[in-house]
Amino acid sequence: MVKSMFSGIAGLRAHQQKMDVIGNNIANVNTYGYKAGRVTFKESIYQTTSSSSEGNDVFGGSNPSQVGYGSEVGTIDLMFSSGAYAPTDSSMDCMIDGEGFFIVGNKGITIKTDGDDPAAISQEMTKLSLSRVGNFAFDGEGYLCDGSGNIVYGYVHKDGNMENDLDTTTLQAIRVAYVDENGDYVAAGTADATPLKLNSISISKTGEIIGSDSDGESVTVGMLALANVPNANALEKSQGPYYTIRENTGYVLPYEPGKGTTGSILSNGLEMSNVDLAKEFSEMITTQRGFQANTRIISVTDEMLEELVNIKR
Repeated sequence: MVKSMFSGIAGLRAHQQKMDVIGNNIANVNTYGYKAGRVTFKESIYQTTSSSSEGNDVFGGSNPSQVGYGSEVGTIDLMFSSGAYAPTDSSMDCMIDGEGFFIVGNKGITIKTDGDDPAAISQEMTKLSLSRVGNFAFDGEGYLCDGSGNIVYGYVHKDGNMENDLDTTTLQAIRVAYVDENGDYVAAGTADATPLKLNSISISKTGEIIGSDSDGESVTVGMLALANVPNANALEKSQGPYYTIRENTGYVLPYEPGKGTTGSILSNGLEMSNVDLAKEFSEMITTQRGFQANTRIISVTDEMLEELVNIKR
């Protein structure tokens, strides 16, 4: 009889965890780039009161008898379906029309991407974080940063000289080239060097960051890189919109936008949350009723125990 009490308690815990996930989904209904969570239940352990047996010359076989101990949370998954496009007033805002991720991190990381060992490249990628939110801007040192100040990674010109081609074999921090007082391209950190001043900066469908210099000529600063994650559900959420690369993701590799099934870039907008409010409210109702039913199991079991205790008065 007491087993039903434990089943009710297990059911309460499972439904409370599901309600926590639903509450987080609804709280982030207007959070850019947010991916909704989903909870699945599984049966808890069983006590076998009698095992199955084979038949013999006299009697037939028998099936097992088992009593369960309720339910528990099986998985908490993230739904990585794309959110809707939300237009903004910033030409530096962009979203990914596909399954890729922006690559962000701290300064000073360089990863060669033209090697023959994808496992080694993927291991290097663990130094960086992934994001689906493309609210970018250049800081005072010429670095392309996201809204939280993390450096955006991609492909830049060889040797920092915009007269050279983009080096798509090396993943590095995107930074505006530096010029001296004569307007010649020099290495960052050179005395009296300053970032090249650009106007009307925008991001193309292929991820190229394009602006206009003081002479009105078009200049390509660099190109965004997008990460392909074979098993996105293995990513671990961290603070804000960021994902950390963990085990079981498969080889996480950077690509140019439009390659490696990463998707293309949509500019002048951000990705909205993919939370479906109608679905969340429906899940909330069924979760509440499930929680309520489990409380009834506990209260009815308590009444039965009370009757058992009061048999002899």
